[in-house]
Amino acid sequence: MFEKIEMAPPDAILGLTDAFKKESNPNKINLGVGIYKDEKGGTPTLESVKRAEKRLLEASAPKTYLPIPGAPEFGAAVRELVFSREHPVSAQNRACTAHTPGGTGALRVAADFLKRCTGARSVWMSDPTWANHPAIFEAAGHPIKTYPYYDSQTKGIDFAAMRSALANADKGDVVLLHACCHNPSGVDLTLDQWRDLAVIIKDLDLMPVVDFAYQGFGEGLEEDAAGVRLLCESVNEALVCSSFSKNFGLYQDRCGALTLVAGTAENAACAFSQVEKAIRANYSNPPAHGGQIVTTIMGDPELHSLWESEVTAMRNRINGMRVLFVDTLKEIGVAQDFSFIKRQRGMFSFSGLTRDQVSELRSKHAIYIVGSGRINVAGMTPENIRPLCLAIADVLQPGKA
Repeated sequence: MFEKIEMAPPDAILGLTDAFKKESNPNKINLGVGIYKDEKGGTPTLESVKRAEKRLLEASAPKTYLPIPGAPEFGAAVRELVFSREHPVSAQNRACTAHTPGGTGALRVAADFLKRCTGARSVWMSDPTWANHPAIFEAAGHPIKTYPYYDSQTKGIDFAAMRSALANADKGDVVLLHACCHNPSGVDLTLDQWRDLAVIIKDLDLMPVVDFAYQGFGEGLEEDAAGVRLLCESVNEALVCSSFSKNFGLYQDRCGALTLVAGTAENAACAFSQVEKAIRANYSNPPAHGGQIVTTIMGDPELHSLWESEVTAMRNRINGMRVLFVDTLKEIGVAQDFSFIKRQRGMFSFSGLTRDQVSELRSKHAIYIVGSGRINVAGMTPENIRPLCLAIADVLQPGKA
């Protein structure tokens, strides 16, 4: 049987990383894969994480199976981070949380649960969205539809077109939203736009699924949660998929969470029992280590304060590189306006570079960027910023750089 199987095409982003590793140019730059880098180009282990791991090692707890949805204290920590203790969802016990293998695992469990238990069919996604979103929901059997989002002319959101498209959604359809730091555009919804969307979702009886992969990387931990909190004050039901790869640096520990919000505590418990069935049939129960780190940090005031300061430092570094990138391009004489990159948030932005220009950057300068022109701003450093900008100037204005 295997002899008849054709080779699958490489993943557009992870395949780029493989190609980058094989690149022989010592001055190569990777702006493709979504991993935070510090100013030296490394991916640090947070000090708060190191201290939490030390405590876990010293405790030497037995490595028995976790419950299907993970440890209850982990779920409580996630809900406090996403909603706060005072939010109606928390105060009324209208939410249940499952510890999942990364944010991707949370999305897949959500997709399986919706397909089997709610009758939801079409899943509406922003155009563009994270490249893996369609694959995850299609694998669970959902048809995919798109709503306009990024306006390449204004470098902002075409919200009128987005609203118009969602008005054509059928009752029970799913709408997938990015909580903050939209991947790949870096352009986020305003609170007024969240408020308008909440009305549309409620009026049309849609099911919101929120991908919350970058909490703390936009404007701040509380500020980045504001849209999700507003939405869940306005609608009775939602699914929130969290990832702790970026804000805790737990990339290889695959730590995420799926939080189900319902109209009542009883409805939440009943629906969540079906989430547990979906998990049991998939991976049975989650890996413990990442969740234990998050729980330890969130439950200790000293570690929590240290972690918040580390998240702030990562966010400030990314935003600082946005400014330096735009200013350096202008300084070396690039005529094209890149000022929009200063206004965007998170690790990603659409650079406006064409596929041909991206290809030329790779072949001539060993600079690796996704074909769409999406760049990972966190891959920029004070050392590589000028060579990067000179290379971009070369492909934009040949002979003038």
